[in-house]
Amino acid sequence: MSNPLLGDWDTPFAIAPFGRIEDKHFGPALETALTLARAEIVAIAEDPEAPSFANTIEALEASGKALDRVLSTFFTVAGADSNPERQALQREFAPKLAAYSSWVYSQKALFARIEALWERRDQLNLTDEQARVLMLTHRGFRRRGAALTGAEEARMQDIMARLAELGTAFTQNLLADEAGWHMELSEADLEGLPDFVVRSARDAGKEKGLERPVVTLSRSLIVPFLQFSPRRDLRERAFAAWASRGANGGETDNRAIADETLALRAERARLLGYEDFAHFKLETEMAGTPQAVRDLLMQVWEPARAQALRDGELLTRMMHEDGIEGPLKPWDWRYYSEKRRQAEHDLDEAELKPYLQLERMIEAAFACASRLFGLEFRPVDVPLYHPDCRAWEVTRGGAHVAVFIGDYFARGSKRSGAWCSAMRGQARFPERQGPVVINVCNFAKGDPALLSYDDARTLFHEFGHALHQMLSDVTYESVSGTSVARDFVELPSQLYEHWLEVPEVLAEFATHAETGEPMPKALLQKVLDAASYDMRFQTVEYLGSALVDLAFHEGAPPADAMARQAEVLRDLGMPEAITMRHATPHFAHVFAGDGYSSGYYSYMWSEVMDADAFQSFEEAGGAFDAERAKALEKTILSRGGSADAEALYLAFRGRMPGPEALLKGRGLAA
Repeated sequence: MSNPLLGDWDTPFAIAPFGRIEDKHFGPALETALTLARAEIVAIAEDPEAPSFANTIEALEASGKALDRVLSTFFTVAGADSNPERQALQREFAPKLAAYSSWVYSQKALFARIEALWERRDQLNLTDEQARVLMLTHRGFRRRGAALTGAEEARMQDIMARLAELGTAFTQNLLADEAGWHMELSEADLEGLPDFVVRSARDAGKEKGLERPVVTLSRSLIVPFLQFSPRRDLRERAFAAWASRGANGGETDNRAIADETLALRAERARLLGYEDFAHFKLETEMAGTPQAVRDLLMQVWEPARAQALRDGELLTRMMHEDGIEGPLKPWDWRYYSEKRRQAEHDLDEAELKPYLQLERMIEAAFACASRLFGLEFRPVDVPLYHPDCRAWEVTRGGAHVAVFIGDYFARGSKRSGAWCSAMRGQARFPERQGPVVINVCNFAKGDPALLSYDDARTLFHEFGHALHQMLSDVTYESVSGTSVARDFVELPSQLYEHWLEVPEVLAEFATHAETGEPMPKALLQKVLDAASYDMRFQTVEYLGSALVDLAFHEGAPPADAMARQAEVLRDLGMPEAITMRHATPHFAHVFAGDGYSSGYYSYMWSEVMDADAFQSFEEAGGAFDAERAKALEKTILSRGGSADAEALYLAFRGRMPGPEALLKGRGLAA
């Protein structure tokens, strides 16, 4: 076919032929793929044969492959390398895809076949994985309103279409605010900034076609600026822009979008017979109920807040010693906390950063995966969507496992944050296919590119997600890789972060960018000693966001999300100098789609398990214990969503954990 998105891909590893794809191809390809997918659904629904697992569930698993390929390709570039045409296509595609999804779930004949299989599931002689896929398919149809009829069914379709439009608008507004702001710096404004921040600011200015250095809203640039700039006025200006993303008035303001989104989610839950959206959403998660989530979060909130308040008092005294009166503000915390860290731990981020080269940290992530799971990584030349991207073939014992793509640098066309996605998931049905996995980050460019310790942790975190995708070994793609409960999906990623802090890993891969010398043992020890430094601050800003998210979706929806946010934070006693990690207008986890809605808590739920899981390595033969690594792959990484999350963890550890290891790891234990 003339459209490169359609037909067979004769590229290495059957990767999307990015070199031949133009934006004009996406619209026609989507229409063709939707037509094919609809025909496949109709054929399944109207099959004259009695419903069987093969002609209904497996047929659904095999359907929509052309659509999957078009969408995985499009959303990869739309998120990581956007432009006005792709943004317009996102707005155009959102209601079409929502309408298609609603149409599928409204097929009564199809749902009747699934329901018939569910009712006689015990007679079908299914494997455990097949039984799981049947359960998930049946539950998914019911939760999408397949049992609704008449006006309720029509209203559900309208709600889902509108939510898709709102999520797209939220994302694009946020991207516009992030890309549209920068603060130019004079040479005098650079005083006090370490060399790596100055280089990043100059590089950011060049990217924008300016002769002067700039601060942008990329986390890898604005956070170190807030840490090191002695200019309080500039810190305040930069922080104000960062905090007001999505709340600047005009066409890119997200506040009304948040209000409407919350109202529609609540109505959706009521139509399906749930008390509220939180109960609907958490039904399928490990936590199960809003109360279970709140119980965990509040167990951590109280000690974190108390200790953060004490930290704030100390930082305030430091500020007053500098001759600045009044209370500590959010744009002061990171600056004085960095000074405190240098004083208490004799650890200077500027001293540390030359040892955290991006290239060496990539090597470290690969090397840990090789020691733990026997994986090997070989650079390969394949079609990629941007010059910054790189690709590796992942093998084990000479056999192909996956293709891994890394897209590490910040740019104006990329949405903020870091994420892992699979352009193709692992499966053995309807034919064997290896995964194609992407890690996308927003690190500051440089020659060489240097990371903060938080950046390095992010790299390991996203690679943990990638391992979950790459080591998947299931039959059906719908349960492969990261297709698991939201509060379980962060376990592999957060667990992998621990290997960054293994002394022998840093000793080998943390080498100086100029001298090539390994990190001195004294500095290495400082890094490890300070690993949980300022964790009270990080815990409070995270929990503020998680508890606001939960409050948004529990009970009646707020008429004014910003007022509800303020009410929740006031009731919690949120310290004045600490803000939510993600305030409502830029809380993309919750409002760019419903993936983490009522689910932002899941990072901490998973952390309870990851702290306990790493402890099991330490209790055995150490971080690279072969038996523990084998158990991790066998019981968790290879299984995807083919079994219940709690059952998988129990198979790995033999028991469910309490929060003790988490509190200890965050320095919050009594």
